[in-house]
Amino acid sequence: MLRIGLTGGIGAGKSTVSATFSDLGGIVVDGDVIAREVVEPGTEGLARLVEAFGDGILLPEGALNRPALAAVAFSDDEKRATLNGIVHPLVAHRRSELIAAAHEDAVIVEDIPLLVESQMAPMFPLVIIVNADAELRVRRLIEYRGFTEEDARARIAAQATEEQRRAVADVWLDNSGSPGAVVEQARALWHERILPFAHNLKVRRPARRDPAVVPYDAAWPDQARRILARLNTACGHRAVRIDHIGSTAVPGMDAKDVIDVQVTVESLDVADELAEALLTAGYPVVPGITADNPHDDDPALWHKRFHASADPGRPTNVHIRVDGWPNQRFALMFVDWLRANPGVQADYLAAKRAALATPDYAVAKEPWFLDAYRRAQQWADATDWQP
Repeated sequence: MLRIGLTGGIGAGKSTVSATFSDLGGIVVDGDVIAREVVEPGTEGLARLVEAFGDGILLPEGALNRPALAAVAFSDDEKRATLNGIVHPLVAHRRSELIAAAHEDAVIVEDIPLLVESQMAPMFPLVIIVNADAELRVRRLIEYRGFTEEDARARIAAQATEEQRRAVADVWLDNSGSPGAVVEQARALWHERILPFAHNLKVRRPARRDPAVVPYDAAWPDQARRILARLNTACGHRAVRIDHIGSTAVPGMDAKDVIDVQVTVESLDVADELAEALLTAGYPVVPGITADNPHDDDPALWHKRFHASADPGRPTNVHIRVDGWPNQRFALMFVDWLRANPGVQADYLAAKRAALATPDYAVAKEPWFLDAYRRAQQWADATDWQP
């Protein structure tokens, strides 16, 4: 099962995107629909809202008067927090029930209006943001949903900023044009990324990737931060630390477009315990890789577990290594050594490009790495480096 988090500011048009995914076979769990369901007449949710905000939020027949509730609840931060504290847990419980009822191969699209504000993004293997310019959203809310301009601007101001949404977005869909344009974007995303991702998870296989070296991408640090947040959520207390490692962690350095991450654990038994949690997060285990090539005389201390992303849109390697073992320390040391020595960066880049011209990239790099291990250790000793 692949779970996707979908969100966007009010008036951005995420409902158009979720409807497109539904038409293509996705199971849409709509937060807005659930939020209405849990406060229908006779529900616990409506009773608690009346207790918190008074009978003035009800229509004469006893149903919720949404504009009246909005006028009260969005008047200040404390009241908005009270509203969220009542509704969000009820919505989360109902969402869990719907997901549990879906078949195991389903693509679940969780349409969550406040996904960013509630800090839920790391719970999903893929987060899609639908965006439109704030002024366009105001016009849409006035024209299509009957808002006053004041109410529209207040609702937009109460939600996450564009900067906050970009920080969690694996995919950014611009809906500033026609509805047809965003539908085409969504359809392409479904066929080119979402369905392959779901299939890879089903068969527990990483996505295939192009090993070419590319120019440094300024988006790599933000992509890595999202991956680390996702892995922290998946691993929880079982991870001692999680770090962005490898060439993409070195500012300005050309590299293969693969984010390498190291999850440090207390033992390989703990690494094995993480397999299912990492699969759910989008990172199936690669059973054929169980060790790094040893660079000293104790091969047993170079064992590890290795996972890789099933998402064809963001190649990622996840190395799980034991705290204090030489391979774990070297992965951290290597990044700091490269950052501190531009000449070594150029040397390593030349070695990678030469290795790409051979039948086995990993094997071809090993002679360089054997010497690099010795040189990096000398640098660490000279600088009193510590992980």
